[in-house]
Amino acid sequence: MRLAAVLVALLAAAEAQAHAGHVHWTDAGTTWTWSPQVIIPLALSGVLYVMGVARLWHRAGIGRGVRIWQVACFALGWMSLVFALVAPLHWVGGRLFVAHMLEHEILMTAAAPLLVIARPVAMLWALPQRWRRSIGGLGQVAAVARSWAWLTCPAVATLLHGAALWVWHAPPLYDAALTDPWIHWLQHVTFFGTALLFWRALLQGREQAYGAAVFYLFATSLHTGFLGILFAIARRPLYSAQTVGAAEWGLSPLEDQQLAGLLMWIPAGIVYAGAALALAGLWIARSGSPGSRGGYHAMGAR
Repeated sequence: MRLAAVLVALLAAAEAQAHAGHVHWTDAGTTWTWSPQVIIPLALSGVLYVMGVARLWHRAGIGRGVRIWQVACFALGWMSLVFALVAPLHWVGGRLFVAHMLEHEILMTAAAPLLVIARPVAMLWALPQRWRRSIGGLGQVAAVARSWAWLTCPAVATLLHGAALWVWHAPPLYDAALTDPWIHWLQHVTFFGTALLFWRALLQGREQAYGAAVFYLFATSLHTGFLGILFAIARRPLYSAQTVGAAEWGLSPLEDQQLAGLLMWIPAGIVYAGAALALAGLWIARSGSPGSRGGYHAMGAR
């Protein structure tokens, strides 16, 4: 019911804007984002992945190395990024807190896990063989290997992702992100980058890490839910720059903040809880399988 209320509020807000004579969300020149720092990475990642998978499948056969369902995950994850960062949701997010929260949750709980599952390493196959060898050789450098192992340790990745979430929601930083496009870009990069590390650490670890993954997902759902509750029960708006235009969308600043808090608390929490239950189910199902020892997650490196 609460999620439905959020969606209804967004739809009603869009109609209120249109009737009030404001810019309509379909005005691509105004409400769509065409910033090079957003468009270029999106376009480049999409082209590299498609080319890499095509070359890999040409050599190994369709479905080898990267499964068809993993390609579908990449498509969904990539389109989620477009919806969050390019489509009018980003424009509305600068004016409505609940829309901004939806944008962030798409980055962290939808796009990031889908792209991790999709095996983005396939992008390397789009590069010349000499480049692939050079990049692969970097992974053999001791300092690089140790740094990557540290960053993708479940405990470290969970702490980094949690720290990014709480630090950027400090009122001075959050309001600064709304007034400076480059700070806003850095905020999104931090959220998305730490989310990629978080999901990579949990979804592509060793079999024996299933239990740890369930724990870290549960811990993440608790602290993100607590932050959402703080927004939902606060008696005054916490972000002046974010909620100042809420009245134009048919909401009071406090109502806008409460809807954003509910969105972070419940739907995002469901994603973490669902992932934890799925991994717990795999853990139980495979615990008695002799062939599972030393293997990888089904969503991992196969």
